[in-house]
Formats: sequence, structure tokens, C-alpha cells
Amino acid sequence: MSAADKRVVVALSGGVDSSVAAALLAREGYDVIGMMMRLWSDEALGGAEHNRCCTPDQMRIARRVADTLGIPFYALDTKDVFRDIVVQYFIDQHRDGYTPNPCLECNRHIRFEWLLRHAMALDADFLATGHYARIAKRPEGGYLLKKGLDPAKDQSYVLSVMGQEQLARTLFPVGEYPKAEVRRIACELGLDIANRKDSQDLCFLGNNDYRDFLGAHAPDLMTRGPIVSSEGEVLGEHRGLSNYTIGQRKGLGVSSNEPLYVLAMNAIKNALVVGTRGELGRDRLVAERFNWVGGAPPAVEFRAEVKIRYRSQAQMALIKPMGDDCALIEFNLPQQAVTPGQAAVVYQGDVCLGGGLIAQFADEEDDLKSSDQMIQFIA
Repeated sequence: MSAADKRVVVALSGGVDSSVAAALLAREGYDVIGMMMRLWSDEALGGAEHNRCCTPDQMRIARRVADTLGIPFYALDTKDVFRDIVVQYFIDQHRDGYTPNPCLECNRHIRFEWLLRHAMALDADFLATGHYARIAKRPEGGYLLKKGLDPAKDQSYVLSVMGQEQLARTLFPVGEYPKAEVRRIACELGLDIANRKDSQDLCFLGNNDYRDFLGAHAPDLMTRGPIVSSEGEVLGEHRGLSNYTIGQRKGLGVSSNEPLYVLAMNAIKNALVVGTRGELGRDRLVAERFNWVGGAPPAVEFRAEVKIRYRSQAQMALIKPMGDDCALIEFNLPQQAVTPGQAAVVYQGDVCLGGGLIAQFADEEDDLKSSDQMIQFIA
């Protein structure tokens, strides 16, 4: 079957990456359909009436791109499902003391489940997006998820939630190009979005401040509580756990002979645990809800590189699978600011093997001291 016999739904956003993805596929002869999701936004804060991923301006741009390419264009109302799944997840994770990355949940349930299902309903063979990643066939069958060619733009970290079924139905056309080349192609094709800036912040926040958002939609998260040392000494009072993140140094409001950092957040006791930089490093973590891109965990432990945040450098570690959806990761060197709720994503070379969410540290003896002393001052 040639490209001309295949239909592709492209998730358009009005940005340069998805626009060029659509243009490249149309140029190759695919039957291309543009589709843009209308996502929920926080209209209560900052006067934002539209999610910044689908403003009226971006909708107009996406329609204009579709017209330029001569392809159909549809808008898909995704507000309710996005609010119920992604936004609620963001709130719930903060309530449990985590620092979530909602882009992971959006890719898991919205793009490569909800949108993919709607693409297939249009008899499409593939869903394409403007992500910087690559998909390759394995010699033994199945698919590999690989880093994008441009290391500065690689998005395989937030795509680590994908499995074989999704990869078989997905195309990442711009993953084979550096960003500068994508902008050049946009100019060459006459698309007037070549120099449009990339979106950086959480798309559904009204005024870019997640603390204001949580204060408005989950005021219980702003309940004050004790700031304690790792030894159980009360040092001050925090303004609500969601105002802090692991590794934070500034804005703690406590005095000490040496700089203090946030070590952990105990949501059950509403306590913020702080300590020295030396206490911040961790040489192991447990990753839950682990997704193995290949479909099943390796039979034995193995060494690989692991990223603990989207923009962090990958570090060597020993990976010990623990059942189908959990893994123990032991780093060669202690890592700073290992943050529950962020993803630990595993790589071998440029191949993404999968990832899971960093769990709370309650399984280690030196995490969140549970001595009688700590219970007394929190009670």
C-alpha cells in the first residue's frame, strides 16, 4: 500500500511543528486530515477564556494552514474529557504530595487514546503529531520509540507512556529533522508560522501560576502546616505543600546556619521536610505505573540511562523490574531533587524503553522519619 492509499489525521495546533508535519505528509502523498482539539482552560484566573493550545488565533492559523495545504480541517470538543482526566489528575496528585507532569497524562489518555480513537473513526490509518521523536520497526517485529534527531527538542520523555498499539498507528514526521530545518521547511512551503514561538507553560493555567490555580480550584491544598527538619525539629510554618517542590531552596521562610532545601512533602501529616544539600541526594527510587514500550518488562535486571525530569541529563543506573508495572532504579551516583510525581524514563542509546512515575519515598528507612518524635510534633 502506497502513501496515496493511506489516510492520516494530523493533530494541528497552529504551531510550526504540527503544521510542517501535515505539510510533509501531504507532500508524500498521504490523504491528510487536520484535526484540532478544543481543550479546557481556567477561565476564572487571568481572564483566560481559552486554553493556550487552542486559542481562537491558533484555531484560525490551523485552519489557514489546512487551507494552504488543501486538506480538510475539523475541531474536536475535548474540554470535558480533558478537564476530567488531565486537570483533575493535576489537582489530585498535588493533594497526595506529588509534583505531577500533566503532559504525560495528556499523552497517555488524550492524544494517544481519545484523539487516536477519533482518528480511527474517520477510517484513518495513522494519527500524526508534531512531536520530536521517531518510530522504528524492530527486526523481530513490533516498534521502537526513539529520541528525536534534534537532542535539544527531543520529546520521547513525555511519549514514554506509549505502547505497541499506539506506535503502530502513529507518525512523527518532524522527529527526523532539527528544529531549524523544520522552520526552514515551513518557510519553503509558504507557511507563515515559521517563526512562531514554541509554547512552554502548562496549557490550561489562566495566568501561568499553578499556585494561583490550585488555590482557586483546591483551596485545601493551601492549608498551612509545619516545616520540619529530617530529624523532626519544627523550624517554621509552610503556606501549603503545593507551594513547594523537591529541591527548592528559596522562599522557605526559615533561618539556618547552612542553606536548607525541600527534601520531601508528607501529605498525610501536611508537613514539609527540609534538610541540607547533602541530604537531598538519592541513589535509588521506585517507579510505579511503569509502561514498557515493548509491551513487557525485561526478564532480568539491566543497566541503562535514566532521566528523572524532562530537561535533566540521563544518568546510568541499574534497572530492576518488579512485576509488570513497577521498577526499582539504583543510580551509579546520587541524584539531586528526585521528585515524586515526575517520570523516571529509561533509555538504551537513543531508544526509549519506557518509564514510570517516581513514587513517594516511604519505603526507605531514611525517608520521612517516622519516629515517635516526628509523630509527636506533627500530631
